[in-house]
Amino acid sequence: MKSLIIYSIILFCAMNLTAQEKQELFFADPTIYVENGTYYLTGTGGQRGGPSGFSVLESTDLKTWAPPAGANESVYMILTKGDHTYGDRGFWAPQIFKVDHTYYFTHTANEQTVLTESNSLLGPYRQKEVAPIDGSEKNIDSFVFKDDDGKYYLYHVRFNDGNYLWVAEFDMGKGKIKPETLTKCFDQTEPWEATPNYKSAPIMEGPTVIKLKDKYYLFYSANHFMNIDYSVGYAVADSPYGPWVKQKDSPIIHRSIVGENGSGHGDLFTGLDGQLYYVYHIHYDQEKVSPRKTRIVPVIKEWNPETGLYKFSVNKNKVIVPVMSE
Repeated sequence: MKSLIIYSIILFCAMNLTAQEKQELFFADPTIYVENGTYYLTGTGGQRGGPSGFSVLESTDLKTWAPPAGANESVYMILTKGDHTYGDRGFWAPQIFKVDHTYYFTHTANEQTVLTESNSLLGPYRQKEVAPIDGSEKNIDSFVFKDDDGKYYLYHVRFNDGNYLWVAEFDMGKGKIKPETLTKCFDQTEPWEATPNYKSAPIMEGPTVIKLKDKYYLFYSANHFMNIDYSVGYAVADSPYGPWVKQKDSPIIHRSIVGENGSGHGDLFTGLDGQLYYVYHIHYDQEKVSPRKTRIVPVIKEWNPETGLYKFSVNKNKVIVPVMSE
């Protein structure tokens, strides 16, 4: 009888854990856009069961998420394969931004960076001319940054026996880079960028850039995404092109800090509370990489008057595990 009771307790706990796990979000390479008191989350993969492309969820508290209000389907697509947009596979790493009254959505498809647009935040995002931004060679993980002078820059990854970050001035009118400005950001130089837990060619990817007090801060992920040490660090420069100085307190997001493997490749955003956050993905569990789960962590920004720079870290005690609303 005692054994039966113990077994029943274990089974009950397992069923509850499974139910909770099903509620978790599975956006890899995630990004969050904030507008009118609402958070909008999208990323690679997303909620399973939809067509190829990108689905979206919304929230007002970062903790519980649901399809957009009024959506008739459980999976709401803002960009769908074959719907006036380039590519038929590998829909990865999106970013949403707005210019005047137009919303833009940049992402990867067929290992090419793609720019689509819509009059609505919730899409559908499409192209007038179905083509990648720069089809001259493979390039992924796009992030468009607007500087104070109105110029745009496309940060992204190019392949050369590894994944390396590059930047080029971006012509928003044409939706193309200016090839003569194409500049490599940096090489793999730091021990944390290449740990032995999963051997691979050099990998630096998932860029996000912000500007504070005339300094440019480039946040990026390093190591192969299957490495348990996949993590996030940052570098600083006086120009959008660099030269970049990698900060010694990197990585700022790592399994030793947030407590979960494969923690990286996301995006910065400012919450409705004025707090800076980083949304990222982790491995499914200790043994399996995919499907990757979504996490959100508050970012601590501290001014250092001696260096004239901001120092970044995260509040490891307040990691948010976003879930679907019931």
